[in-house]
Amino acid sequence: MSDYELDELVVAALAREFPDDTVAFNGAVSFVPVCALMLARATHSPNLVWVAGSIAVDPQPTEIPESTLVSTLWDGATMLQSSVADFWAYAQSGRLNSFCFRGAQMDAHGNVNNTVIGAYDEPKIRLPGGGGMADLGCLVPRIYLWSTTHDTRTFVERLDFRSGLGWGDGGDHRERLGLSGGPVACVTNLAVLDFHPESRRMRLRSVHPGVSVEDVVAATGFELVIEGDVPETPAPSAEEVQLIRTLDPTGARRREFAAAR
Repeated sequence: MSDYELDELVVAALAREFPDDTVAFNGAVSFVPVCALMLARATHSPNLVWVAGSIAVDPQPTEIPESTLVSTLWDGATMLQSSVADFWAYAQSGRLNSFCFRGAQMDAHGNVNNTVIGAYDEPKIRLPGGGGMADLGCLVPRIYLWSTTHDTRTFVERLDFRSGLGWGDGGDHRERLGLSGGPVACVTNLAVLDFHPESRRMRLRSVHPGVSVEDVVAATGFELVIEGDVPETPAPSAEEVQLIRTLDPTGARRREFAAAR
């Protein structure tokens, strides 16, 4: 199968990370995760529960609209919560078990910065902000990361600001803080990464077709864990490609890639 685009490979790779017991919700500007959640539900995880925009439980939209927060994404939902604030109780109880983060910076332990570049008091760039990352990074047991800009500006040795907690300082840091779970995987435009079970550093799990291990190492601002021969990321199947194009006929997912260029 070679008739696919990079965005479809990324969506398919992220979708495969979601097991059947996933109960996930999405944030703003989350076209890739929304598409991946819909794909996972349509293929290997039929019992996956998705709460669109933290409002609509198990919606059945015909396609992804112009935003991942608009009400047209709620079509066919089993239930509508009365407020976006309602989801916090479910997040705090662990019933919402999965969320996807993307940030302007990510470090080796899956911590994320989306607040400032440079010093906080005198930043070079003021970013949109954490948008709940600080709380959700501590509450949600399964954190999935994605990025369409795998380069040394995004994947850095040290964050300028820690907006969302991943594995913290690594090792047993989360456990010592009394927090469950942590980042599971990171899917980028170059590779799929996970985290070493002891050090909790990013580990290179697979490289996308046409990308070498050396390419990924050069594009990463910290030392990756690399164990043995790194395989190639499986290409999306013909079924997955067709489903992605059906679920997202206008190519909303590609906006994240366009913004990255």
